[in-house]
Amino acid sequence: MKKTPYILCIGSVMWDVIGRATIVMRQGSDVPGRIERLPGGVAMNIAMALGRMGLKPSVLTAIGRDMEGDDLLATCQRLGIDTTHVYRSHDLPTDQYMAVEGANGLIAAIADALSLETAGDKILQPLLNGPLGSGTAPYEGLIALDGNLTHSLLENIATHTAFALADLRVAPASPGKAERLQPFLRHSRAVLYVNLEEAGLLCQQSFDCSAKAAAALVRHGAARALVTNGANPASDGCSQGVISAPPPEVLVTRITGAGDTFMAAHMAAERVGLPREQ
Repeated sequence: MKKTPYILCIGSVMWDVIGRATIVMRQGSDVPGRIERLPGGVAMNIAMALGRMGLKPSVLTAIGRDMEGDDLLATCQRLGIDTTHVYRSHDLPTDQYMAVEGANGLIAAIADALSLETAGDKILQPLLNGPLGSGTAPYEGLIALDGNLTHSLLENIATHTAFALADLRVAPASPGKAERLQPFLRHSRAVLYVNLEEAGLLCQQSFDCSAKAAAALVRHGAARALVTNGANPASDGCSQGVISAPPPEVLVTRITGAGDTFMAAHMAAERVGLPREQ
């Protein structure tokens, strides 16, 4: 019998270098703060959150055969994240992300996902023709897919028979990469997780609330769309209609990865059978 991990997280696994200040910042600010190196990337953030919720994630990604990559794999193992099927490149470095956050939110960020983008479908071989599945024996589990993959690779995933039976949960890496999700806008098995800005980019219009954005994504062909809007109500849209609910008030400890944590929490809640409203 083929043994498969509970949830596959496909996409970026990298080091996040985050500088944080407790005061309001603007362009050109030079202020005291703290700088941390943390494991990150959309797929990694989702996997870490799923692990904290008692689930068993596995990552499909590209990680360099360098010191940073060795450290990252060791961190994954300590966190209980399966890395059995990670593609490791001899000639590409481990990817990284750099961000600056102030009391007024994210100031600027740069994602260097060159290795993931260059590796292309090499990271998918365990699913395309390997131990997890193939075109004739599709993977049937839950997949969290991140928009750091190239547009061509996302298009391939959207149409390849190896993914025909998977429960696909898809998120952009950032508003700048939201339009890469176009292949999933009319996909019968994909659930989109986007924020208000990303929904606007996919629909090519502006929205003033998540409910209108979720409804528009469904009109544009999405099977289901989850739209967040910071501390304002989030919405879940599908053919049965749109529902909205305000998020609970929490102390903000980290801005980077917040949407990924929301996505993982929603996936985990659905795995235990909670209805849409809950």
